[in-house]
Amino acid sequence: MDARPYTRAAALPALMRQRIVILDGAMGTMIQRYKLGEADYRGTRFADHPQDLKGNNELLVFTRPDVITEIHEAYLAAGADIIETNTFGATSVAQEDYGLAALAREMNVEAARLARAACDKYSTPDKPRFVAGAFGPTPRTASISPDVNDPGARNIDFDTLRAAYYEQAQGLLEGGADIFLVETIFDTLNAKAAIFAIDELFEVTGERLPVIISGTVTDASGRILSGQTVSAFWHSVRHARPIAVGLNCALGAALMRPYLEELAKAAGDTFISCYPNAGLPNPMSETGFDETPEVTGALMEDFARAGLLNIAGGCCGTTPEHIAAIAQRVGRYQPRCQAQGLFSGLVPRAA
Repeated sequence: MDARPYTRAAALPALMRQRIVILDGAMGTMIQRYKLGEADYRGTRFADHPQDLKGNNELLVFTRPDVITEIHEAYLAAGADIIETNTFGATSVAQEDYGLAALAREMNVEAARLARAACDKYSTPDKPRFVAGAFGPTPRTASISPDVNDPGARNIDFDTLRAAYYEQAQGLLEGGADIFLVETIFDTLNAKAAIFAIDELFEVTGERLPVIISGTVTDASGRILSGQTVSAFWHSVRHARPIAVGLNCALGAALMRPYLEELAKAAGDTFISCYPNAGLPNPMSETGFDETPEVTGALMEDFARAGLLNIAGGCCGTTPEHIAAIAQRVGRYQPRCQAQGLFSGLVPRAA
């Protein structure tokens, strides 16, 4: 990607030099709190759809926009500077499982519009709010065989992923996204398809949005599922000139720390983001995860104290209360210093 000025969220780089920016928390586990049934997902528009739709959270932007808006506004009230669109699974590839692939672009447009309206409601001159268009990894992987007996087998190819991500990016851009967030990356080749599609859209439209890239370390090996260390992952995606690179999901903050330190050391020429789960899964908890807001906030404060953060938020199991605790705790510290930005073109902030 080239280094043209951003056409949206132009104020974000300066803001990230001034303080740690706050990202929102989980969408899926927040939706679970509403205990929605099949009828909520269907609404009237999809009443006669031949497949079950419960669990297709992205569909709620059509059938229960009030729920999605309420979640967005709760995070904004908690202090989030950036909220993510409800589009983690809003690609044609993911929606094919529900027989709704044809709705992917419309789904992304509507999700971005809901987030845009919430941000506009809460933005002030002193505290602008930003919409991050969320690109999930899809349920398919371009690098890993789904058949243990056939290592060369694949259930999707690069061009199919690229086309799906391009359609998603078009919808998010049309709906009003300020930032593109390629997140929960377990397969770097999938991420490269998203990056390729985003770059292609920028070329076609003349727009340029800040891009955040966030990988997922899946276990104690310190690698993403397709086998790369976080340092190798960074070197595979750094050509995209992201405004930030980071880690999210899979692990709680306590287990994520060594991998975040490794990434912060490797990626000296960009900002660092981190939004972990609220600890480990716990079915007895209301959120489905172990950590209370106080615990997650304290762990993220430790990251900030160590100079590891530019963007802080939460993933699975985090709530507006978690985000409020994180914002309060990390707000005491300066953001991570950035080396001279080879890709971002940003001037580093002194500690």
